[in-house]
Amino acid sequence: QVRLMESGGGLVKSGASLRLACVSSGSLFNVNAIGWYRQAPGLEREFVARIHSSGAINYADSVQGRFTISRDIAKNTVYLEMYNLQAEDTAVYFCHARGFVAGLDYWGQGTQVTVSS
Repeated sequence: QVRLMESGGGLVKSGASLRLACVSSGSLFNVNAIGWYRQAPGLEREFVARIHSSGAINYADSVQGRFTISRDIAKNTVYLEMYNLQAEDTAVYFCHARGFVAGLDYWGQGTQVTVSS
């Protein structure tokens, strides 16, 4: 069982930056990949970014160049640096970990990010 705890959300103005953090209850190498999804009101949850245990990184097209995912292995923590935030980035951001066994997925409780225009 992997437990994930997010932090760092908040209310910011358009153009501002935020850093989200996700702390895992275990080593980041115990999962195949760990990253972020987001869900805006009335919309489906969507992929944002992930970092694989190998270090490979994927981003959604909508955040490429504005968001940066990184990890601190010693702290079992993954970060999402978000720059030049826009109103359309407003959502609940969820930390997600994918296990090495197919179908094993873990989710955090989510942290709200609100961007005012």
